[in-house]
Amino acid sequence: MDELYLTFHFSSLMVLVFHVCEGQSELIGSSQPIVATLGEDVVLPCYLQPAEDVTDWTLEWARPDLEPRFVHVWRSQQELVGQNHDLFTGRTSLFIDELTKGNISLKLSKVKLADEGKYKCFIPSLEKETFVQLHVAPVSSPVISLSGMDRDRGGVVLQCESRGWYPEPEVLWLDAEGNLLSAGPPETVRGPDDLYTVSSRVTVDKRHNNSFTCRVQQNDTHQTREAHIHD
Repeated sequence: MDELYLTFHFSSLMVLVFHVCEGQSELIGSSQPIVATLGEDVVLPCYLQPAEDVTDWTLEWARPDLEPRFVHVWRSQQELVGQNHDLFTGRTSLFIDELTKGNISLKLSKVKLADEGKYKCFIPSLEKETFVQLHVAPVSSPVISLSGMDRDRGGVVLQCESRGWYPEPEVLWLDAEGNLLSAGPPETVRGPDDLYTVSSRVTVDKRHNNSFTCRVQQNDTHQTREAHIHD
C-alpha cells in the first residue's frame, strides 16, 4: 500500500511540475502595429520566451480573415507547402538558424496592399499564440506647391505635403547647395489607419534659377522621400 501511495504521489508531482514549466512559456509578438512600405520586405516578430529550440516543432503563421488562413507552416523541419493562401506563395520564410533560439519571426517579401491585416503566430503543441497587426503604408512622395507671398519679407511661401508615414517623420527644407533652411514646425495629422500626413511651409527669396528641396524622412525605418522645385 505504501509503495502504491508513493508512486501515485510522485506521478502527481511530475504532472504539477510539467504544467508550471509549460505555463512559463510565452509567445511575444509586437504590442505596436508593424508598418511596411509597399514593395519592400518586412519582419513580423514572434519569439518564444524563455527561448527554446523549436526546430522540430510545428509552427504556424495565419491570417484568420482569409480562407485558407495559413500564411506559413513549418512541420517536420521543413516548410509545409500546399496549405498556404495563394497570396503568399513564394513570399514568406522563417529565419531557420534562429529557430534554435525560439525565434519564429516571419519575413514577408515584396509587400502588397492586400498583405495588410492581423497575423497569428501559433505553436499548436503549447497552445500558445500571439497576434501582430500589419499596416501597409503607400508612402507618397512629397508635393511642393506655392502657398502664397510673404509681403513683409518679400519672398514666396512654399508648402510641402506627404502622406502615409509611420512612425511620424520629420520634414527638412534645403537650398540648392544643400543647406538647411529655417522653417516653422510641421503640421502633423494622424489618420484612423495610424498613418501620418505631414506638411511644412517655408518662406524663400525669389531669385532666378534658384531651387529648393523638401525632404521627408523617418530615421527609424530608413525611409526618405524628396521633392524639388525650381524658380
